[in-house]
Amino acid sequence: MRNDPSGNDPRTIWQDQPTEPSAMTVEKIRRKVRELHAKTRRELLGNIAAPLAVVVFSGLGAAIFDDPPQRTAFALALAWALAGQYFLHRGMWSATLPGDAALTTGLEFYRREIERRRYLIRRALLWSFGPVLLTIGTFIVALAKIGGRDLPIFPNALPFLTLVLIWIAAYFVIRMREQRKLQREIDALDEIDRD
Repeated sequence: MRNDPSGNDPRTIWQDQPTEPSAMTVEKIRRKVRELHAKTRRELLGNIAAPLAVVVFSGLGAAIFDDPPQRTAFALALAWALAGQYFLHRGMWSATLPGDAALTTGLEFYRREIERRRYLIRRALLWSFGPVLLTIGTFIVALAKIGGRDLPIFPNALPFLTLVLIWIAAYFVIRMREQRKLQREIDALDEIDRD
């Protein structure tokens, strides 16, 4: 044991430890890029389900309800969902990593794929989730108008509304978690670049 007090400080001992070089290899980068690329593709295909539901429910809502503001809201949700598909998918189908790419090119490609994924998550809120919320809100207002004073609908619809609120909260929690995970990946890439 040393006699000097600064040598016994755990923080000093820990900071003086040699750093290990990154174990990131070209093959690991390629594997991570392929996994992230496949996940982005699956999500792009999965993002088609919400606009399809909006198209069906907005079309039905516009056909069933006679109130002009409600029809306008349903038509707006329908147009928003269809335009959203264009804006959501525009530029998202990228090429795969070339087989003979070097490590730095692979890291750059991986970084671009992570950035594409972050951009997709941000755009999905506006172009995919927004029309869903508009359609659900318009339906709730329409049901409230139908119910009126004679037929209270909200006590019967309370379980549905609770599930909708839980679903909305879960959607935001999952998206925030994905954003943090992607940020950690970018931070890890920055660390590799510094080394």
